[in-house]
Parts: sequence; structure tokens; C-alpha cells
Amino acid sequence: MAAKRTCDKSDCIDTEVMASAPSSGQPSILGSSKIVAFAGVKDAERARTFYRDTLGLRLVSEDGFALVFDANGTMLRVSLVREVVAAPYTVLGWEVDDIVAKAKALVAAGITLERYESFLKQDELGIWTAPGGTRVAWFKDPDGNLLSVSQHELSQHELSQHELSQH
Repeated sequence: MAAKRTCDKSDCIDTEVMASAPSSGQPSILGSSKIVAFAGVKDAERARTFYRDTLGLRLVSEDGFALVFDANGTMLRVSLVREVVAAPYTVLGWEVDDIVAKAKALVAAGITLERYESFLKQDELGIWTAPGGTRVAWFKDPDGNLLSVSQHELSQHELSQHELSQH
């Protein structure tokens, strides 16, 4: 069961409720299936270099239609397209344990972290802290797809469990 995260906003998702939601009696259509992530790119070589060599994802296959990566157990199909239409929002994101270390590693790898200071207050690295404590940094792949790393604040229950596991 997912640990409950504190949430005081009406539009916030309660992960405990999601994990324990009763079935409607109907068989789950996709609830027990693994998700596959997609991103479109024009240049396979640049995408291979970025996703494999820079980000460190394992290249599983390449078939002329897509580069397929293993993103820590999730299949990422980087599809070859004629024209990339970059979305103005995050299309892929990674949850990380130490966002400062990951942000510094991205910068050290030559990746520019995006700045949205006209409407978000970001720190010197480009990390934004959401009202609930989640911290996010954004960056783009060579085709302009907006990607992110995020670190989610632990609930009191998760903190207690973490402290117990350290002893």
C-alpha cells in the first residue's frame, strides 16, 4: 500500500486512497499493466547520445522506428518523427532521492536547467519548491522535449519508516 502524503488542498491526490480504492466490480482494464513512456525525436543519433550516454539509460533496442530504453524498469520508446512538436509542459520526469545532486550532475553533463522565474521562484540551481514541499527542476532533450527531475517531500510516516530502516 502506498504511504499517505499529507495533502491539504482540495485538488490534491491522496495516494493512500488511490492504493486502497475498492474495485467497481469490473475487471481492471489497465490497472495491473505496465505503462510505456513515449517521446518524439527527429535525430536518432542525438537522442541515443542524450538518453543513453548523458542520462545513463540502457538502450534495449533500435528498429528504425524508435530507440527503446530501459528507464529503471519502465520502457521508454523514443520514437523517430518527421517533426517534433514540443509540448509546453513536462513529458517525462524522474523521481529522485537527492534533487540537488541530480541537478548538479545534469549541469556538469552540459545540460541547461530551465528557468521559469517570471512565474516560479527557483533557487540558484533552477530548482522550484512547490507549496507542498516537492522540488522540481526542468531540462530539455536535444529536440526540445521538456523533462524533469523531482524530489517529493516525505510524509511523517515515511520519515519514521526511513529512520527505522537506518537502524
